[in-house]
Amino acid sequence: MGKRVESEQVHELLLQALETERGGIQIYTAALKAVQNEDLRKEWEGYLDETRTHEQVLTSVFAELGFDTEESSAGRAVVAHLGKSLVQAIELAISKADPAAAEIVAAECVVLAETKDHQNWELIGKVAEQRQQHSSILKKAFEAVENDEDHHLYHTKGWCRELWIQSLGMPAVLPPPEEVKKVETAIGAARAEQARDKMM
Repeated sequence: MGKRVESEQVHELLLQALETERGGIQIYTAALKAVQNEDLRKEWEGYLDETRTHEQVLTSVFAELGFDTEESSAGRAVVAHLGKSLVQAIELAISKADPAAAEIVAAECVVLAETKDHQNWELIGKVAEQRQQHSSILKKAFEAVENDEDHHLYHTKGWCRELWIQSLGMPAVLPPPEEVKKVETAIGAARAEQARDKMM
């Protein structure tokens, strides 16, 4: 199935993925301090629990592969820095902005973090498809996490858009169409956004 997968780069991907999940726990914890909408609060509380589970899934992968969960790399350091920066952005918004604006900042930070997280898992899925060393371990982890990652990204993008629309004084769909229609794919998210006018 094509060229041999570069094992060093797979190792790097896993280091970054683990760091992304750890950062995600901190980002959701901060975002929950900014949330105003109760439906969104419930959503993010669930995502925080799922992100903790994803960290555990990756920790198990590391154990099965004999990798060190605390190993450092330049890429991992960058991911850690970005995660801390997003937490600081949320905290800054809470301290300086009005509550509605801080909630939007939190949603934007979650979208940024989940974009990286979603890509990590897409790439882990691609590696698992190669049917090479460790594929079965990665496939099992990917299948345990994939649907959650789709949900986190597409639904929070919808929340972020609708909170912005509301802040601009226009009619918003809350919860967003992505939530109502239980979107799990990019195509589904696009269709849900197109259908939002009919949902008002």
